[in-house]
Amino acid sequence: MNLTKQQVIKDVKLFINGEYREAFSGKTFDTIDPATNKKLASVAEASVEDTKYAIEVAQQTFESGVWSEMPVSERSKILCKMSDLIMERVDELALVETLDVGKPIKESRGFDIPRAAANLRFFAEMANYIHHEHYDQSKYMSYAKYAPAGVTSLIIPWNLPFMQMTWKASAAMAAGNTVVVKPASYTPLSAVMLGEIANEAGLPPGVLNIITGPGGTVGTAMTNHPSVRRISFVGDSTTGKTVMQNAASQLIPVSLELGGKSANIVFEDADLDEAVAGSIEAIFRNQGEICLAGSRLLVQESIYDLFLEKFVAAVRNIKVGNPLSEETDMGALVSRSHLETVDQYVQIGLSEGAKLAIGGKRIHELGEGNFYEPTVLYDVDNKMRVAQEEIFGPVLVVIPFKTEEEAIRIANDSIYGLAGVVWTNDLRRAHRVAAKVNSGLLWINCWYYRDLRTPFGGAKASGIGREGGRHSFEFYTEAKTITLKL
Repeated sequence: MNLTKQQVIKDVKLFINGEYREAFSGKTFDTIDPATNKKLASVAEASVEDTKYAIEVAQQTFESGVWSEMPVSERSKILCKMSDLIMERVDELALVETLDVGKPIKESRGFDIPRAAANLRFFAEMANYIHHEHYDQSKYMSYAKYAPAGVTSLIIPWNLPFMQMTWKASAAMAAGNTVVVKPASYTPLSAVMLGEIANEAGLPPGVLNIITGPGGTVGTAMTNHPSVRRISFVGDSTTGKTVMQNAASQLIPVSLELGGKSANIVFEDADLDEAVAGSIEAIFRNQGEICLAGSRLLVQESIYDLFLEKFVAAVRNIKVGNPLSEETDMGALVSRSHLETVDQYVQIGLSEGAKLAIGGKRIHELGEGNFYEPTVLYDVDNKMRVAQEEIFGPVLVVIPFKTEEEAIRIANDSIYGLAGVVWTNDLRRAHRVAAKVNSGLLWINCWYYRDLRTPFGGAKASGIGREGGRHSFEFYTEAKTITLKL
């Protein structure tokens, strides 16, 4: 299907109670194409009033029982229909996602949108197999009933908007909750389209509500409203603390997926070609704008020079360019301000004593877009800011280590604990290191493979709580124990 920008880009309205509507104030803001820095669309700017209205609609819908009391099998059918409709519109959604985020079209079409459809189908089908517990005693029987928690606030980041939205909303809705979603102001276009899909699939009005606007007003209202009973937030650790503080005022349970500075550890016995290819993917996919990025590359000293030579040679083959080209491997950063932040970190690293192997500057030849060279800083000390702070861009820091113990120490010397990668052909070493690296996820000889049944989340400043599989249903439900005298 050969779609054009003009065919798929529309001005954005709020989606509340099954209808698209303007903000009460009539205010809008612009969303910008990262590849050109030109306006894509006008977006309705919700206020606190709009946010409260969306939450009230979600609460009324939840209390009506039209969704929360619907048989699980019927809820599942509707969510599976939404999954099917996403795949029917995969080309359109992928184009919108690429235009709004700046990422390569082959990633949007080949991974992000299909994964979004898979999220809905997985949780819709899994909901049918969540069993209640029962316990028999001589004179009593107790059973635990898992009921939907209520109105759920979902705050979604800008880097993977459609996939992240469905990852959260599908589990919350499958459990019987109503949801209010705020996509990031940088990238709202694809997320709002889920409203059309929900209506076509027959989702009752008020179950899914999508509002766009600034985090300082909309996000705050979503995280301290007394009708909200669950909050799931994905974003940076500083904002995560604010979300938690807001939620505390109403004792609302929170799930926080926050930042990362994950260690990608290469031992001397690793398959170097495999490790190079995997490590390239782990830092430059999605322009490095991904919390799971292996942004600290730890390489054993005995192979340090050889590995760095192979790695830099592979980086030279990365094609940065027009996100709509099928040949592009890395697109544009999400905004000009973010590009400037990434560049500032590179300059900080160089001033701290790091050496530049490749990259390190904006690509002016590609026009006014936010294109930045894939960058490798080497001979980095783990105490440097570029090794400790999340850059969230295509910048890799390379750190040498001598022993397994030193690699583990360096990996854990971080406020973050989201993910990690180990490259080795020694199975015992792989399991030893995996057990000792303090992170919520760890891959061995691979990166980014996910089974939706497994728990997902981070340690330390990388988050609180786990979602995925039964862990999602445990979070989005309330357990009630009922005891009967026999």
